[in-house]
Amino acid sequence: MMLTQLFIMGTGFLDTAMSGHYSAADIAGVAMAGNVLWPTFMLITGITTALTPIVAQLRGAGDTGAAGARVRQGLWIAVFGSATLVIVILSAEPLLRLPWLQIDNAVIEVAMGYLQAVAWGVPAVVLYVALRNVCDGLGQTRPTMYISGFVLPINGFLNYSFVYGEFGFPELGGVGCGWATAIVLWIQLGLMIIVVKQSFFRRTNIFERMDKPNMREIWRIIKLGLPIGLAMFLGMAVFAAVGFLVASIGVNELAAHSIAGNLNWLTYVIPMGLGAAASIRVGFFTGAGKLPAARAAAATSYRFAFVYALIVSALLVIFRYQLVSIYTTDPAVIELAVTLLLFIALYQIVDDTQAVAVGALRGYKDTTVPMIFQAVGYWVIALPLGTALAFGWNGIEPLGVYGYWAGMTFGLFLVSCANGIRLWRTSNNDELVKRLAAV
Repeated sequence: MMLTQLFIMGTGFLDTAMSGHYSAADIAGVAMAGNVLWPTFMLITGITTALTPIVAQLRGAGDTGAAGARVRQGLWIAVFGSATLVIVILSAEPLLRLPWLQIDNAVIEVAMGYLQAVAWGVPAVVLYVALRNVCDGLGQTRPTMYISGFVLPINGFLNYSFVYGEFGFPELGGVGCGWATAIVLWIQLGLMIIVVKQSFFRRTNIFERMDKPNMREIWRIIKLGLPIGLAMFLGMAVFAAVGFLVASIGVNELAAHSIAGNLNWLTYVIPMGLGAAASIRVGFFTGAGKLPAARAAAATSYRFAFVYALIVSALLVIFRYQLVSIYTTDPAVIELAVTLLLFIALYQIVDDTQAVAVGALRGYKDTTVPMIFQAVGYWVIALPLGTALAFGWNGIEPLGVYGYWAGMTFGLFLVSCANGIRLWRTSNNDELVKRLAAV
């Protein structure tokens, strides 16, 4: 699962690096497109993430065959969700052109071109993620690793071809990243269709019949999955909001912010994958009634994430100039980005531990309280504080883009502490665990 997340983030790295070497406006445009696409994407696909603990607990209870009916309803959610996502991203231009954002017109043109291109791949990726969540719940994580690893070089080739106009392809700059991504998303779905025909997937009885939408079952999935989706949305949306606000400061600041954020995501994939693995293991042991084993899985994952974060933070500080130079050769952008990496080094520690805590809680089907923690930490504390530091408040000298990352680091520190305490209390409360498992 760690490698899967690493490969997925690798595609984002290619988008950022290749568009960054094309021009500052293109990397900023790709970043703006991501600020529109990813929060909504996380909300939609986060709902179907509920399929992972649902399937894992049924598997742990020895009742894998009962998963098929719920998976079929989850796929209906994916179908309706993909249509919603396409409408949202194709309607984004008025948001980008809000006067107070003051986003450069060249950046907006790249962003909308990227979104219009990637919209063609949205139905494929939403269905793919739903099926991937089922594979994860079944404990079969290698197929998605193979798929993600297989399409990464294809994405790199198509990115290079479309961005720079090589091998007979049109030169599209940052917009080319959108077309490359859309093509790869359909390749992923095609490969996943091969996976779902395997014997381990058929044990869910998903192909037993074709069901119409059942609103009662759909609501059961949404009730569990919506807090997951909202938590993902709130986390991504606050970064999107910061991205829009940084864009009003300047193109160089937005480019540096994009680079720092991309490096943060690349290092975040290990704890993200570990959190997903913790969700599966905790869910399996909970379904099997082995609650001490579930506690051990959660605790081990959390300790590993903390040690990993300390090591990565040190590496980010030591190699910050070398890392930033991968993305750009612009001296102004480099100086901004290397300073931002000092904030990322601190941010990394709290971000990694809270990712594993949330993943383990998801295995217990404890999803609502972590969502509330993130809503308060990000939107009530981090964003207002970051804005105050960025633009100056009560005599404080404006810190610009650095202020936003300072505010985000403090807000996430509080979220991480709250989720860590919640995990400890939930995993040591057998009655609560059993009550949540009945959902």
